[in-house]
Amino acid sequence: MSDLKPADALKQHWTDYLPAALKPYAQLSRLDRPIGWQLLLLPCWMGIAVARTGYGFYWHDLALMECFLIGSVFMRGAGCTYNDILDRDIDAKVERTRLRPLPSGAVSLRSAWIWLFTQCLFGLVILLLLPRFAQIAALLALPLVALYPLMKRITWWPQAWLGIVFSWGALVGAAAVTPEASMPPEAIFLYVGCIMWTIGYDTLYALQDREDDALVGVRSTARLFASKWRMWTSVFYVLALTFWALAGATAGAGWPFAIALAAIGAGLIWPMLQRVDDAKSETALAGFKFNAIIGLCVLLAFAIEPMWRALRPLLER
Repeated sequence: MSDLKPADALKQHWTDYLPAALKPYAQLSRLDRPIGWQLLLLPCWMGIAVARTGYGFYWHDLALMECFLIGSVFMRGAGCTYNDILDRDIDAKVERTRLRPLPSGAVSLRSAWIWLFTQCLFGLVILLLLPRFAQIAALLALPLVALYPLMKRITWWPQAWLGIVFSWGALVGAAAVTPEASMPPEAIFLYVGCIMWTIGYDTLYALQDREDDALVGVRSTARLFASKWRMWTSVFYVLALTFWALAGATAGAGWPFAIALAAIGAGLIWPMLQRVDDAKSETALAGFKFNAIIGLCVLLAFAIEPMWRALRPLLER
C-alpha cells in the first residue's frame, strides 16, 4: 500500500506498520499527516489558557487538555473522511489528491461512511466528558462543519469557512473552564484571531493546487489573491496577531505576553512567509506545516500569565 500514499503524506510514519487492510483508513483520516489535528487542537488549548488568565491553571485542566487532544484526532479524521466522500470525484482529477483512498479505490464508499460514523462515535464519547457549556458550544459547530466541503464550489473564500470551523475549539476550550455559561470577550477575540490565522496558513496550503483547481473549477483564496498572495496572506497574519493581542489585553495577560507575541510575528511568521516560493509547491507545504510551531508558540505566550499565577504560591513557599 505504500505506493498508494498521497504526494504530501509523510514518507515514514507509524501508520506504515499497520496491517495492509487498515492503512487506507489511516490515510483517509490523515493520520500520516498530523499537522491537521495539531492545528485543530491548538485553538482549544489557547481557549483554556486565555480563559484561565487572571486565575491560573488547575490540575484538572490537564484532563480537559487530554480530552481535546483525543477529540481533535478523531474529529479531524472524521472531517477528512467526510470531505473525501464529497470530493472523491474532484480528488480523482487533482494530481496531489488522486491517490487518496477513495479515488484510488483502496476504500469503498460504503466502508468510508462506516469509518466516518465510527470516528464520530469516538468523538461523541469525548464530548460527553466535557462540561455542559462546552458540549453546547461544540455541538453548535456541527452544521458549519457539514457545509465546509461545499464552500470551495460556491465561494472564493473556503479558507475563511475553514477558519470558522477549525478555530471553533477556541470557544469550546474557553467554555470548558468558564464557571458561568457565558463566553468571555477575550475568547471571542481569540477566535477571530484564529480565523485570520487559518485563512493565512490555508492559503499557503492551497498554493500547491492552484493549477489543478483552476482546471476542475475549485475556488480558493490562493487563486483569488493570484500574484498578490504574499501581500494578502501577510495581512491576515497581521490581523491574527492583532486580535490575539486584543484577547491578551482583555484577559489581562500583561507585557510578557505582548513581547512574546511581537517576537512570534517578527521572528517566526515574517521569515516563514519570505521562504515560500509559489512556484515551488514544497516550500508552500513547508510554510503551511511551520504553522504548528507558530501556533504552539502563541499557545505558550497565552500560557505565561496563568502558568505564573499557578506556580507563584509554590515558589513563595
